[in-house]
Amino acid sequence: MATESNHPYHMVEPSGWPIVGAISAGVLAAGFIMYMHDVTAWLFPLGALLVLYTMFGWWRQVVIEAEGGHHGPVPQLSLRYGMAMFIASEVMFFFAWFWAFFNAAIYPTEQMGFHWPPEGVTIFNPWKIPILNTIILLSSGVTVTWAHHALKKNDRKGLIMGLWVTVALGAIFTAFQAYEYMNAPFSITGGIYGTTFFMVTGFHGAHVIIGTVFLAVCLFRSYKGHFTPDHHFGFEAAAWYWHFVDVVWLFLFTFVYWWTASGATSIH
Repeated sequence: MATESNHPYHMVEPSGWPIVGAISAGVLAAGFIMYMHDVTAWLFPLGALLVLYTMFGWWRQVVIEAEGGHHGPVPQLSLRYGMAMFIASEVMFFFAWFWAFFNAAIYPTEQMGFHWPPEGVTIFNPWKIPILNTIILLSSGVTVTWAHHALKKNDRKGLIMGLWVTVALGAIFTAFQAYEYMNAPFSITGGIYGTTFFMVTGFHGAHVIIGTVFLAVCLFRSYKGHFTPDHHFGFEAAAWYWHFVDVVWLFLFTFVYWWTASGATSIH
């Protein structure tokens, strides 16, 4: 009776991962700043490797705790709140990029010819690769939902199949985005349009890659027999994140591609 828990919380064991994560993030940030100022090139990839190592080790420990039965209703509720707040912070992150985009698009300056897109800038046709990527990403939202419903019905085959299709669609989206970047008629340093375009679509692309990896980990765990119909927040968090990526892309396609291509705005 002395070792029996008398509360619904999970008291984690002392861990070194928080300090390792803080140091890794610091090295990554410093390395990125130095890389952007052409000071050094090796610190940035070192920081990225350290962050990846932290993510693998720390999250592996969380998975072990979950599969060990330590994540009851109260810890799961905390994880849900944590993921919800993380996605809310990501919304504000993209809000900043869209603010920069709309500030330039709605109030074009004299240097832009009082027009958006700026005069002389050739932009993408939204009805080619962008609309194709929209169909791909929305389809992946359907397949991840299919996988989720299969899991809730304890259909392991449907779960694995849905995840395979979702991961494949995420990879195809990234491939098309990379092709589009390689054939872009403008650059990130070529003016305000290129800067805002590459920043907002680039960060979204990074989130697609992260989400694809997130779902690939869930796929691997599904093969290992993880997740049950009533205990699968790891998968649910990945699905939330993926739907968030879908919604952001709808805004991107609507305004950065279609609205801009249709002549956007000229307030002068």
